[in-house]
Amino acid sequence: MAEKRKITVAHGDGIGPEIMDATLRILEAAGARLEFEEIEIGQKVYEAGHSSGITGSSWESLRRNRIFLKAPVTTPLGGGYKSLNVTIRKGLRLFSNVRPCRSFYPYVPTHFPHIDMVIIRENEEDLYAGIEHQQTDEVTQALKLISRPGCEAICRYALEYARAYGRKKVTCLTKSNIMKISDGLFQRVFEEVAADPRYAELETEHRIIDIGAALVAARPEDLDVVVTLNLYGDIVSDIAALVSGSVGLAGSANIGFDAAMFEAVHGSAPDIAGKDIANPSGLLSAAVMMLVHLGQSDIAEQIRNAWLRTLEDGMHTVDIYKEQVSKQRLGTRAFAAAVIERLGEKPRYLRTAAFGHRDIEVKLPSVPRREKKLAGVDVFLDWDESERDPAVLGKKTGALAGDAFELKMISNRGVAVYPSGMEGVYCTDHWRCRFTARAGAEIANRDIIALLERFEAAGLDFIKTEHLYTFDGARGYSLGQGE
Repeated sequence: MAEKRKITVAHGDGIGPEIMDATLRILEAAGARLEFEEIEIGQKVYEAGHSSGITGSSWESLRRNRIFLKAPVTTPLGGGYKSLNVTIRKGLRLFSNVRPCRSFYPYVPTHFPHIDMVIIRENEEDLYAGIEHQQTDEVTQALKLISRPGCEAICRYALEYARAYGRKKVTCLTKSNIMKISDGLFQRVFEEVAADPRYAELETEHRIIDIGAALVAARPEDLDVVVTLNLYGDIVSDIAALVSGSVGLAGSANIGFDAAMFEAVHGSAPDIAGKDIANPSGLLSAAVMMLVHLGQSDIAEQIRNAWLRTLEDGMHTVDIYKEQVSKQRLGTRAFAAAVIERLGEKPRYLRTAAFGHRDIEVKLPSVPRREKKLAGVDVFLDWDESERDPAVLGKKTGALAGDAFELKMISNRGVAVYPSGMEGVYCTDHWRCRFTARAGAEIANRDIIALLERFEAAGLDFIKTEHLYTFDGARGYSLGQGE
């Protein structure tokens, strides 16, 4: 008998305990070669004073077992609480979020009967870094952090996934027409990786996220594998789950280099907790993905086919129940029993599950570092004087440039307002003053420190600086108007 693989399991909050119990019953009935180590996470742990919703001993279980089957959790209202999912993804370096979206028409009615796509979302970076500040009375900011290793890991994973699962096309979604440096990096890395001869049989394309999201909502059958950044992926994967029939059917995998977490897409739904009406299909689908990941495709196929047969037989929970196609409305426990009863059977009409061996390996090549040179600095100010006249601020800051710098421009909310700019632009109390090196000058950090000392002496409230660099002579910063 094959040795059982120990995994970490959390029952979560709300409907979590009910759907986890149903899922574990099915796994055990199917003979999954698993051993379960349970931990407590979520609302009770948050309220006990753990800001991330998880204790140190639970972290030890995750780091030891490296595989986590997780029910949804509830984050208490109010400030001071961190996202448990983001914490786990970063702590285990689960860089890839995989969400298959497939329609099961006509057993689960939808306007799009031929959906079969996979959303692969970068999982660690982007605005989900959670770095935000309020620096003036009127303006807040969030930092969007995109790294080359992060881009390369997710793009390679998406292309390897497409090869392993016999997919034909990979579509990259970004907003690189606006965020030319951050999203532009993601697009460039995707195109570089896609040019690898190993992926020659795949069709690859890039689309702006606007039209990409519209395609997911209106023509999802045109998409196959979609790879995108964290925020966009979070949004379009929920759209995809909804148009495919029900968010309650969708499972999710969070894959890293040596660890993985599997969960349902939906939340903890506390309003229906304890009523035995929740659909366990999302968590069960995640568990099937977990079995494939662990090399137990035989068990995964058995469970998936029994689940498909259950749908075909009209055994439906309330969220997908429709009188014209459903035969019986089942609760959570009864639905699990119906799937168990059909273990060993296959669907008659829906496509039979056949997973086989899916070995996906991502290796990141070393990339030589480029020559980095300081070219200037953006000094951000909190300034609310002289009726916020840019000309007044321009004269005052320009006089502080010194021998090393020249004031290139001032912008407000990204719009250039000095020395030239549109008349009548509304200005907040948050200003960006761009100083670049004078022609022929070599500048260093000490020159920036001296500049800030002059700002301090002039009574100007500098709240942030961003150094401007070139890399192998190429700009590493966006240009302002007039530059």
